[in-house]
Amino acid sequence: MGNASSTLTQYDIEEVQEHCNHLFSQQEIVSLYKRFCQLDRNAKGFISADEFLSVPEFAMNPLSQRLLKMVDGLNFKDFVAFLSAFSVKASVPQKVELIFKVYDSDGNGKVTFNDILGVLQDLSGSFMSEDQREEVLSQVLQETGYKRDSTLLLDDFIKILGKPGLKMEVEVPVD
Repeated sequence: MGNASSTLTQYDIEEVQEHCNHLFSQQEIVSLYKRFCQLDRNAKGFISADEFLSVPEFAMNPLSQRLLKMVDGLNFKDFVAFLSAFSVKASVPQKVELIFKVYDSDGNGKVTFNDILGVLQDLSGSFMSEDQREEVLSQVLQETGYKRDSTLLLDDFIKILGKPGLKMEVEVPVD
């Protein structure tokens, strides 16, 4: 499993399933491994930022630079664990935890007004002015019971976003 040219054994598959809390079937893990091997062009056993950026959908994502911090250098097990938040079987708190990590760009476990503003900047680009972004964000925080100087933790994100019906899913094609 450490070498992208090797094949997965039953033990490897079960180990990866355990690592991702059984959110993917054995067939899905085999399919993900094939995709991982395609991305790992140099068969190093991990995927670099450049290899991730070779996926057009990833490269075009306005949050790709933030996501790259999370995925650069992932081995196969961690690649599957990262993708598990997108599984239809993943819980809402698991999905929200990934969203939280996107906002928490410095990895300190806290999200500030400026952290959220940075994501909003990435998403809106030149379509909104800095003043408009700040106004919208201040209003959204106020409506959810927070202030501009509030520091949000993962539990706060779960409280705000953790409503049933959060859609954040990717279907894994099975050969």
